[in-house]
Order: sequence, then C-alpha cells, then structure tokens
Amino acid sequence: MSVWNYVVTAHKPTNVTHSCVGNFTGPQELNLIIAKCTRIEIHLLTPQGLQPMLDVPIYGRIATLELFRPHGEAQDFLFIATERYKFCVLHWDAETSELVTRAMGDVSDRIGRPTDNGQIGIIDPDCRLIGLHLYDGLFKVIPFDNKGQLKEAFNIRLEELQVLDIKFLYGCSKPTIVVLYQDNKDARHVKTYEVALKDKDFVEGPWLQNNLDNGAGLLIPVPMPLGGVIIIGEETIVYCNSTVFKAVPTRPSITRAYGRVDPDGSRYILSDNSGLLHLLVITHEKERVTGLKIEHLGETSVASTISYLDNAVVYVGSSYGDSQLIKLNMQPDAKGSYVEVLERYVNLGPIVDFCVVDLERQGQGQVVTCSGAYKDGSLRVVRNGIGINEQASVELQGIKGLWPLRCSTNDPYDTFLVVSFINETRVLAMNMEDELEETEIEGFCAQAQTLFCQNAINDQLVQVTSGSVRLVSSTSRELLDEWNAPSGFSVNVATANASQVLLATAGGHLVYLEIGVGKLSEVKHIQLEYEISCLDINPIGETSSYSSLAAVGMWTDMSVRMFSLPGLDLITKECLGGEIIPRSVLLCTFEGISYLLCALGDGHLFNFQLNVKTGELTDRKKVSLGTQPITLRTFSSKDTTHVFAASDRPTVIYSSNKKLLYSNVNLKEVSHMCPFNSAAFPDSLAIAKEGELSIGTIDDIQKLHIRTIPLGEHARRICHQEQSRTFAICSMKNCLVNSEETEMHFVRLLDDQTFDFQAAYALDTFEYGCSILSCSFSDDTNVYYCVGTAYVLPEENEPTKGRILVFIVEDGRLQLIAEKETKGAVYSLNEFNGKLLAAINQKIQLYKWMQRDDGSRELQSECGHHGHILALYVQTRGDFIVVGDLMKSISLLMYKHEEGAIEERARDYNANWMSAVEILDDDIYLGAENNFNLFTVRKNSEGATDEERGRLEVVGEYHLGEFVNRFRHGSLVMRLPDSESGKIPTVIFGTVNGVIGVVASLPHDQYLFLEKLQSNLVKVIKGVGGLNHEQWRSFNNEKKTVDARNFLDGDLIESFLDLNRNRMEEIARVMGVSVEDLCKRVEELTRLH
Repeated sequence: MSVWNYVVTAHKPTNVTHSCVGNFTGPQELNLIIAKCTRIEIHLLTPQGLQPMLDVPIYGRIATLELFRPHGEAQDFLFIATERYKFCVLHWDAETSELVTRAMGDVSDRIGRPTDNGQIGIIDPDCRLIGLHLYDGLFKVIPFDNKGQLKEAFNIRLEELQVLDIKFLYGCSKPTIVVLYQDNKDARHVKTYEVALKDKDFVEGPWLQNNLDNGAGLLIPVPMPLGGVIIIGEETIVYCNSTVFKAVPTRPSITRAYGRVDPDGSRYILSDNSGLLHLLVITHEKERVTGLKIEHLGETSVASTISYLDNAVVYVGSSYGDSQLIKLNMQPDAKGSYVEVLERYVNLGPIVDFCVVDLERQGQGQVVTCSGAYKDGSLRVVRNGIGINEQASVELQGIKGLWPLRCSTNDPYDTFLVVSFINETRVLAMNMEDELEETEIEGFCAQAQTLFCQNAINDQLVQVTSGSVRLVSSTSRELLDEWNAPSGFSVNVATANASQVLLATAGGHLVYLEIGVGKLSEVKHIQLEYEISCLDINPIGETSSYSSLAAVGMWTDMSVRMFSLPGLDLITKECLGGEIIPRSVLLCTFEGISYLLCALGDGHLFNFQLNVKTGELTDRKKVSLGTQPITLRTFSSKDTTHVFAASDRPTVIYSSNKKLLYSNVNLKEVSHMCPFNSAAFPDSLAIAKEGELSIGTIDDIQKLHIRTIPLGEHARRICHQEQSRTFAICSMKNCLVNSEETEMHFVRLLDDQTFDFQAAYALDTFEYGCSILSCSFSDDTNVYYCVGTAYVLPEENEPTKGRILVFIVEDGRLQLIAEKETKGAVYSLNEFNGKLLAAINQKIQLYKWMQRDDGSRELQSECGHHGHILALYVQTRGDFIVVGDLMKSISLLMYKHEEGAIEERARDYNANWMSAVEILDDDIYLGAENNFNLFTVRKNSEGATDEERGRLEVVGEYHLGEFVNRFRHGSLVMRLPDSESGKIPTVIFGTVNGVIGVVASLPHDQYLFLEKLQSNLVKVIKGVGGLNHEQWRSFNNEKKTVDARNFLDGDLIESFLDLNRNRMEEIARVMGVSVEDLCKRVEELTRLH
C-alpha cells in the first residue's frame, strides 16, 4: 500500500441524529427532514407513506437542525449549524427541486472553551433571533430584521457555566430564554432571561425555579395559550411558569427524546434510554394548567429524536438501533402496546467492531459488524451486490432465450416458461408437485428456435421464429394466424408487446405488424442501409400495451435509432462510436423518467434520457458492466421496475433519487434471464447460466445487502474462526437481578452460517470482554479463541486487573484451556510469531504457549515494553509492532529475537488521541483519532541521525468527519484480477454513525490524475449551504487546522458520474481527456466498494 490514499464511503451514515417536521417543499406539503450527522434527507408525507425527495451530503457534522418560518413566508426555512461553527439557512426551490442558500456564516470565536454538553441551537418562536450556546459562559445571538434577513451576530455573557439545556419560551413580548443549569454543588436550577436586542444584553426574566430533580436534563417549552416549560428529570417531571408549579413522579429513567403531538402543546411523546415510549398529557382548564399525566404506550428502538407526523404516525429516529415509522393505535394489542411498527430503517451504527470474512467461499468479502447498543444490539452481515436465492434448478445445455407466458391476460401468475435452443423450443410448466415439467403449446412451432414470445391482447400468445410469426390462443392453445417471412429471407431479430410485433430480416428490412383478434396484420415495411442488430418496442407511454416508439440498433455505423410507430419514420439517430455493435436495446421508465438503454457486445452500456413525445435522446452516459455481450430485460421487485443486464458480470440497473445505479448480482455468468411469477414461485426470476436453468427470488434491490441478527444485547467484539466455522463475540446484557438492573458480560459462540448461539461463557461480575482473537501457537496444531478482559470496578479510574482466557471449540462448545491473570485491562490481542502479544494498560506484553509436565498448557510471560499512557490498539507485521495510544499517537516497536526483548524504534511526537490503527505496508501506518481525522505516518529508515530515524513522519492528513472504531484489511467486492481496481489494496473501516468506508492505496500517477479531477470538481459541485469542501476536509483538532494532503475524497470524485453531460464535458476538457475515458476511470474506482 502507499502514501497516496483514496477514501470512499461504501455504506452511508444511518445513525439518525436530528429530525424535524414542517412545510418545507411547499405550503401544502408536509415534510420530514432527517439529519444523519453529515447528510440530510428530505421526505414528503403522502397517503402511501414517506416518499424520499432528496438525500445530500453536508460538509460538516450537523449540531443543530431546525425549521422556522420568517414573517410573510408561505413555507418553512431550514437552519443548520455544524460542529465546526458554520451555519446556513436553506430554502426549497420548487421549480428546480433544489436547496437554495439564503444565508450562511461562521459563528466561531477566537477564544472560548467549547461546551462540555454539546452545542445548543434554538430559534425564537416569533422569529426575532437565533440563539446559540457554543462556548462556556457565552450565548450568541443572530438577530432577524423585519424582512426575515439575518443581521450581525453578537455574544452575551452567560453567568451559568454548566448549562444542560436552553430553550426559547413561547408568548413573551420580548425574546425570552429558559436555562437549565447545574451549580458547583451539583444542584440543578432553572432561570429565565429576556434578550434585550438593543442593549445586546440579558435582562432578568419573569421567573426562576431552584433545586430541581438531580437528574433534570431536558426542557420542553409549551406553546400558547398554556406557555411555560416542562422540565424532565430522572424521577419527576415538572411543569412551571411564572404562577404555576406542577410535578408528577415517574419510574427512574433517562429521557432521551421528545416529540410534540398537538400544536397547542398539551401532549408530548417521551422516549427513555430503554426505548420505552410514554405519552405526557398536560391537563388544563382553559388556559390554566391543572396537572400532568403520564401514560405508557409501548416500546421502540432507543430514540435519539421523535417527530410526530400526522394521524397518529410518528417517526422515531435512533442512534442505537434501527429507526422506525410507527402508528399509535387507539386500542392496545395483546401485549398491552399501543405501538404498531409500520416501517423499519436499517441503522448499522454504532459499529463498535467488525470482521471481514468470505462465508460463501466465493472470493468475496462480507463484513460482519457489531452494531447498535443496549437492547438494540445486533450483528449485521453486509455484502456487496444482490443475491439470488435459488428455489429450483434443472440441467439444460445451450439455452438461447427465456420467456414467461400466462394462460390468460388477466391471470395473476405465469404458467409457462418458454425455453429456446438452436433448433428447437421447449415449453415448461409447473405440475401439481410444484416441479417444472415439459408440456406443449400446440399452436407453437417446437422444431425451431424461438426469437421472441409474448402474451398478447385478447388471451392470445405470439411466437416469432426465423420463418414466421404465429398467433396462438392462450386458452385453446391453437394456431389462430401466421405471418410468414418472404421466401429467401429469414427473421434475425424480433421483439413484441401485447399488441405489436417488430422484426428484422437480412438485408436491413424492418417489418412492423399489429396484433388483432385472431389476426396478424403487416402495417409497414422499410429497408435500412445496414443490417439490424437489435430491437425494442417496450411500451413506456400512456398505454401499457402499445408503443409509439421503436428502438433499433444497427451494424456497420454502430448507431441506435428511434422510429415512430406505426409509420416507421426515423426520429433520432445516435452514433455510438467505436467498432462494437449494439447487442440489446431497451426502452424503460425509472421513477417517472424514461430512458433508452443500449448494451454493446463488449460489456459496455449506454444510457440516454428519452423524451417520449419527441423521441429525442439526451444526457448520454456510458458505463462498463462486463467484458461479454449484454442482454437487457425488465423485471419487477416490490412493485418497482428494474432492469437485469445478463452477461459475464450480471448487473441489476435501478434508480434511486432519480439517479441510475448499478449493482452486481452474486452469480458468475448469466446468459439469459426472464421474470417468472408463478403460484409456486411468486416474484421469481428464471436464469440461464452455464448448463443449467434455475429459478430463484432476488434480494432487495440495493448496492449493499444487509442481514440483521438481533441479539437483544450489546456485542462489543467479534472474531471469526475458519476451522470451527464459528464466530465468537464479547457481549454485554442488562439483566434484572432482585429488581436491580445489573450488567452481565459473556463470551458467546455462534455458527457462522445460521448465526445461532451455540455456547456461552459467563464472565465474572464487573468483568468486561475487551479483545478477542482466533490464533494458533508454535508447536501446537490446535486453533484457539483468546479473550482479553478487564475488571471494571466502580471505585477505580483505570482497571488494575484482567485476564487472558484461552478457549478451544469442541463439539460446538467453548472449552477453557488456560487462563492468565494480568495487572490491568487487556485492550488488544495479536498473534505474533507463534506467540501471543497483549496490550495491558500502559504495557505491551509477549506470552509464550508452554506445555507443563502434565501435558496441559499455559501462557508464560517472555518480555514486555512500558512507555505508553494506555496502549489501546495494536497491529503487528513480522517483528514490527505498531501501537495506537490513548493520547500519544502512534509508536513503532520491534521484537529482537536474540535478546528476546521488545524495544521502541520510532514514534509520532504529536498528541493524537487514537481510536484505531492499521499497518498499510512495512513503512506506512494509518491512524484515526477522536477529532474525526485520519492520518498516515512513515517510518524513516533512511534518516541520517538517530533522532530522525526515531521520528515517525506524518505524510497524510484528512478530516473524515466520522469516528472510526476499527480498520481491517479486506474488500467488499469480488476482486477481479483483469480489472484495474483488482490490483488496488484496500482497508475497510467502520464508524459510530454506521458508515462502512474504504481506504484504497493508489499508484502515484493515478493519484495525481484524480487529485486534479477533485480540484476541478470542487469548482463545479458546490457544498450545500455554501459550506466549503476544502475547509471540511482539512485536518482539525484543538491544536491545529491544516489542509488535507495525500488523501482524496472518493465521495466527491465519484459524484462526477451524477453530473449532466454538459458539466462532464466541461471537466473533461480541463482534464484533457474524453468524457468516456473519464467516466471509465471513475467507474473503475466505484468497483472498489
């Protein structure tokens, strides 16, 4: 691997941090806006559910997301503030369907200590000002003028230093804040302040409330006519205003999120740290509050945000489990719950650990993550591409085509599967035992190769062979009419829909027929100047059975042409360039946009946007899907149409956010495919591969496929063992013992195919599993699981005791072979030259695996190395040991065989608080630290002095904006040696927000080319809200901010493929290459993930 690295996201963040509801995209449209740390999604509420409208990256970590409506506006604006003190105000332009920046700015101060409890951003309900609490002792005000424009910001001193929450009160003549704070004796109080905009200062507010519940942590301002504020504590909930104080006791819990139900604020939904949902009701007589009532509703994921949408439908956003769309029912179900889950949205966050395995043994990596937390903990199996789950298969050689047929037009299911060979056609059907068996359709010609067949109107079937077109009754199966090819001519290619047939014979003849009741009529016949290679008349206009357009692919001039029907008048001719003929064309519609797809004989695919009324082709794009000819077919999955491209690298083409995406199918080579929706195999596909025909269902259509294994407990470490075909995890479960909640920790063994629990080993009270490893030792053929633990005692700052446990898997059980007590937490374990290397608190310790006289085994200490604050992360290569320290960055140690000692060779003298390390190659090491940055350091073996050689030189720096918990070598995709990307080494990382990313090391010339592309893209693709890409990616911690170097932003580079043709050409011109070449180079990169 190298110094020049490319960082790209394989799985976007899924941890929901904020959400809000309002009329953002139109005065009458209700929107749910979701923030996932560095992305925002805009959804529209429709009678069918939530419809996604936009999903865009933000060049910042979102700290505040609020909707507000300035005076005189018909729809809401969106205020966003980021953790690096940038803010913007966005509004929606309905004509262009884009976000428009209304205001932007920087609210950082030169001096000031960032708040311990996170940033607070609030907007006055009467839109007089925006308030921000970013630094201890300061409250920043951004006032609005009368026209709703933002004026210059200023700071007001805030006496309270330990602020827990701040909100604006409703219905105050002057903007008024309410502050919940803790004093230096740890007591909690609430105080109100009026903001005097003219004097730029606070005035004592209308009321205060001292000595609240010790766990008071959340303020809910209540709208008028009631006004006032609700203070949520751990054991009480209080309502107060200047005259009323009402309290209600609750069972002890920490409330994580709330959502207001009614505009008048009389009901709120609360969610606690166990995911229990409650309804808080303010009882009142007219405008006087008389009390509070709390009702249990049910259980959801642990919520980070709650947004009430409409008609008892609520969005529950989660950071610890899947987010959910729920309905609150009037009546409870059998378990007493009022909560009904309508929809689940996968969340991989927080990824605490993961391993890369090849479970299918196909040469394709899958990532198995420890995801979620507490009761929402789970394992997730993440793999690239779409799986086909085979239901049935039969050996058949030499298949040339496949088509499904129904018995009648209105039949919900397909009955027949027509299979075509070089000199014959066979018809298969389902028998009573749900098996495929051969049958016949009497009116079909069985002694010829079928070129096309199709259900036609009025319960008819149409079959095209090289000699004729036959129209057959689907009920009696008799021949009704036949059109014969003129003598001396044979049909080469053909296509049809329910009412039309289009075919081509040698000599460039194009013949158009229409299907009537029991009759075929030749309507038009033209001769073109070259031979015809492929055709399509798939209806994409108003009617589902008639097409007004025909797509025709040509030999010789390598063009694709659009003709109008029925007249066969030429509308458009598009020359594809090059020497390769189009082999398959298809008219199709994705998300309301019509396209023409055109596949070539060398595995390339063109796509064009098609104007159905004029037949005009625009926005030409070319992608490489494989190396062999491609055949295109539509199929539908979950009521959405997709396209299957059969070739040596089968691919599904689908659309998301109005953008075409390509996902590889996990099959080797597919020659033909057709949908086959039979009663026995609903929503299936029939697939012809080398020597066999199989029927199977297809996974959900998405680039990454995620399987969830709910654990009901928090998995913290995971490891795979090939030999025993198992996973071992360290997990934590909250249990009730004598009505006291306690934590229990386990080592669990799971089968690597079914993921069933096979065995468990309970750790001691207060003992945590910290590290896990599958390894073998010198002079011992067995493979073991080694687990490192720590005793986490409430009275200790750092553990002073731990254990190393060595297990063997026997008959699906965990057998403890040896244990070794340690003087601290075993943060990391590595196999090291047939021995075991452990990181224990501040020490690196090496153990030998020794045999006692009685034949039993034990770990014996050989040597160690002190000199770390806490050695948390360790990687090894040969005799080298790379250590990531709690706060002292990366150091390099070396084991000396002769002396049997470990000594330090070099270190990075910067103060980085590490979160993960990995060795890229002998000399280059990759680190992630707690300010969301990545960096690389290089060993300086050639240095002239000892001092130079003893210093690890920082060679790359980059702000990822994500907290990385683990790096692992490996890949999510099949590494095809014939492709460019197959030779590029990759490291995968997992983050707290559920991101799975890839760091790829590039050759220097490729890096320079992409660096130039990135700098050109930055000029064309502007950040949402005017946020700056270079600032966002600059390495940033408390001490310094420096520009990114030797890292490229793969997400930005790959967004080149989403640009329109004009923008692409503009960039290609500056780069001095063709658009096709540029697309190909960027597409190769997308194959890395």
